[in-house]
Amino acid sequence: MKVVLSIAGSDSSGGAGIQADLKTFEAFDTFGCSALTVLTAQNTQGVTNIQEISPSFVQEQIQRVLEDFEVSAIKIGMLFSNEIIDIVRETIKDLDIPIVFDPVFISKAGSKLLNDDAIENLKTLFPYVNIITPNLYEAKALFNYDVLNEKAIEEIAKLPCRVVIKNDIVRKENEEFSMDTFFDNNDKKVFYTKLIETTNNHGTGCSFSSAIAANIAVGKSLEEAIKVSKEFIYQAILNAPNIGHGKGPIAHKKGKECL
Repeated sequence: MKVVLSIAGSDSSGGAGIQADLKTFEAFDTFGCSALTVLTAQNTQGVTNIQEISPSFVQEQIQRVLEDFEVSAIKIGMLFSNEIIDIVRETIKDLDIPIVFDPVFISKAGSKLLNDDAIENLKTLFPYVNIITPNLYEAKALFNYDVLNEKAIEEIAKLPCRVVIKNDIVRKENEEFSMDTFFDNNDKKVFYTKLIETTNNHGTGCSFSSAIAANIAVGKSLEEAIKVSKEFIYQAILNAPNIGHGKGPIAHKKGKECL
């Protein structure tokens, strides 16, 4: 069985962060390990408190996993502070393991989760990861990206890692779709699923990046991993358990559509 490591924050409601990552890893028949960066007190209605893990303990968690397991892929999620960003960079920079980085710093609602200096520091991880998975707000902050900004698209093509930008809502043939755009150097590939009008979308970004990591771990190419992960999230939203009183979690189950 392939092993995948998640370096991310904890979600006490179980819908996002480390909890979502581990459920996703298991859905794709991989074994999940974890290194926690922050603890949160939250539910589907929001976050009420957050406690940072000491950077040295974050590093020790990673090292203990790597020294005992043959890790086939790593997913990085919320790093929370400059100190944790620095220690994670130092820990991964010499690894020969595929790494998927979800640069969590702006929520789906557009709320900033990190200070500007820490956001800039996230870019220092790019040379050591295979792909980053920003949402539209994060892509705008990192690259001044929008679909019509040719200069930003040229800059993305020059990055030392691949990029997939998540969930641009587009309309075609009188239907709305969620579009993910994969930049592979100078090549661009788009992936579509029908837009589902729902409040059950908590943890979709975390689960998407961890699905990519799990699929890379079992031998899929980046493009194939993105395609499978996009369909996985669509099915996970479609089959959400509809629990909680706010933005509910998705269903972390792999259907036949994701085989």
